[in-house]
Amino acid sequence: MTELALTKTIILKAPPSHVWKFLTQADLLATWFHKGGCDLIQDGDYKIETNSLGKEGQTMIWGKVLVADEPNKLVHTFTHPMLEEKETICTWTLMEIEGGTLLTLHHTGFELVEDATFAMAQGHDKGWDEHFQRLRTVTS
Repeated sequence: MTELALTKTIILKAPPSHVWKFLTQADLLATWFHKGGCDLIQDGDYKIETNSLGKEGQTMIWGKVLVADEPNKLVHTFTHPMLEEKETICTWTLMEIEGGTLLTLHHTGFELVEDATFAMAQGHDKGWDEHFQRLRTVTS
């Protein structure tokens, strides 16, 4: 089975300590991703809630924080029903650069959804692009 991974890198006009808050604090996650049910903390479980009409507050994404090395690296599992509840892994690396942060996301594990590996990777590729556009706006 070949690993299919997404790697996305963006430059944000904010220091890593500021960007970190948007990756880990429930209220700030809502400004660019989806509403967090709780903050992401070392060894903690987390959930992301939907704001879809009639489904407000329902868990749509969940996982466990594996590494929370503030403000340098965040690693967590990531799953939802479309992934057949298979756990993918998101690794976020924050590197301070002149004028801001170089943020890299490495998202792996799509091959675990055997009958839909390409579709899952493609959908998440598009989704992360859309969310990153908002992250650029809210962190500036």
